[in-house]
Amino acid sequence: MSLVLYHHPYSRAATVVWMLEEVGVEYELRFVDFPSGAHKAPELLALNPMGKLPILRDGDQIVTEVAAIGLYLADRYALGRLAPELQDPLRGTYFRWSLFAPSVIEPGSMAKANGWVVKASQAGWGTHEAMVEAMETAIAGREFLLGNAFSMADVIFGGTLRYMLRFGMLEAKPTFSAYVERLNARPALQRAEARNAAVIQEHGLGR
Repeated sequence: MSLVLYHHPYSRAATVVWMLEEVGVEYELRFVDFPSGAHKAPELLALNPMGKLPILRDGDQIVTEVAAIGLYLADRYALGRLAPELQDPLRGTYFRWSLFAPSVIEPGSMAKANGWVVKASQAGWGTHEAMVEAMETAIAGREFLLGNAFSMADVIFGGTLRYMLRFGMLEAKPTFSAYVERLNARPALQRAEARNAAVIQEHGLGR
């Protein structure tokens, strides 16, 4: 099998399972045992020097970082379905909100949660209030980030939003909650959650 995801269900690799289910290609989950330090083993560090998950192997190609994996999968296996065609003007919006998640939402939320003192003009995520407002404008008045069409950007952006809401890292504004409900209704997400749950049960994992 060409696609192999190095995976632990309590890591960001869980979101990549959703990506793979949306793409609709066969893939193998390769469990990485965190407590034993398997993510820092030499063979894993050779794939990702950060010693972190997720790691996607597609033949000889190695891709890490959730947003990069999603963009790669959509372009390679679902161009025109989960990613706008190269000439489509929506491609700019697609990249904009896909990369907003790791570059603004994640650090901005961490800064808020940990009381980091930074100058908004110097921090890439600006102020927390501006970040939340931007997130609302991204989905207000539309079903998904690109309008009526679901895309991989919704997995990247929406997956981050789902996580933040689940752990109380963002206020559950009506716009956010309604968007997440639409994402939760997707069969691919439901399949991914079932597959992650099966791994949790198989390995006797608990929070």
